[in-house]
Amino acid sequence: MLIKNITIHTMNDTMTVIPNGYISIAEGKITEVGVYNPSLADKEIFDGKGLDVYPGFIDAHTHLGIFEDSIAFEGDDANESTEPVSPQLRALDAVNPMDRCFFEGLCAGVTTVLTSPGSSNPVAGQIIAMKTFGRCIDDMVILSPAGIKFSLGENPKFVYNDRNQMPTTRMATASLIREALFKAKKYMEDKAKARDDSDSFDSPEYDAKSEALIPLLERKIPAHFHAHRADDIFTAIRISKEFNIRYVIVHGTEGHLICEELKREKAAVLSGPFMTDRSKPELKNLSTSSPGLMSKAGLPVSIITDHPETPIQYLPLCAALAVREGMSRDDALKAITRIPAQICGIDDRVGSVEVGKDADLLLFNGDPLNIMNKPKVVLINGRFIN
Repeated sequence: MLIKNITIHTMNDTMTVIPNGYISIAEGKITEVGVYNPSLADKEIFDGKGLDVYPGFIDAHTHLGIFEDSIAFEGDDANESTEPVSPQLRALDAVNPMDRCFFEGLCAGVTTVLTSPGSSNPVAGQIIAMKTFGRCIDDMVILSPAGIKFSLGENPKFVYNDRNQMPTTRMATASLIREALFKAKKYMEDKAKARDDSDSFDSPEYDAKSEALIPLLERKIPAHFHAHRADDIFTAIRISKEFNIRYVIVHGTEGHLICEELKREKAAVLSGPFMTDRSKPELKNLSTSSPGLMSKAGLPVSIITDHPETPIQYLPLCAALAVREGMSRDDALKAITRIPAQICGIDDRVGSVEVGKDADLLLFNGDPLNIMNKPKVVLINGRFIN
């Protein structure tokens, strides 16, 4: 199929815009992007009628499908708050693609999300990157695990204080994370010794928790640290340095107060949600100007909804609000396309309109950040969804 008569906003590294453009699609992938000419007319053609084309939007931190819509305990599968260290848990096993919020996100142009375990546990589990269209989660996966979720600050304290169980302090939360990483490192080293010299060393007894952390220690996947307050952000960075792991700051509510330090550390921030109330003390410095301030400081910033804290369909509205509060329009669009794809290690598949990437495309009549606009057409993997 070929889509013609469109203005293509590629969202690539040079932010190329192609007027009178065309996109050729085969087997769900983009095979050609360029200026249209009649010699291409031998293909099946969809006339874009002058619409603007953008890559599908990406929400890099949600709980889509594991905090289900309109259901209480029965649909809450995000927090295994009976055990504070649970890296072996997989969001993959909890997502319900039949939740209607998937369709609501699709209608707003959100074609890719990362769904994470919740923030009750210091070590919460494995994150999944997935498309928002499908019936079987196994057919929707882009990357699993896409990272390991860790949580700092008030949430673990609040949950386990009620149980009179560790952690009830920030010290204990950090300690449990370190202990889990130390055990996994020793386990990994013992496995390597047994593999390299089986005559002298026995393989350690299987440990699901340590197994889950090995890809993190090997720097194959990053740690996603839930951290709002500046001191919690620095704890995340400190622990990451100690174990030489890649990391991403999730929320980073006070990130705009420490831009210089975050830039020095080359930190990436998944910023949000900021269309919420200040529901707990660590949110007292919540500001809608935060993503713009961090972006202007040179930090890679992605805007997130933390669905259902802010419903998934309001991701473009969050980006628009960030523009109103000082973020450049280009940076806001990058914050829901290319940058989250890069931060989350899925930019070989999604995040821009380029040859070889998945044909996840949005056709708009005008500015996608205009509150009155929503996509006229949504494609995922080259398939028309609406």
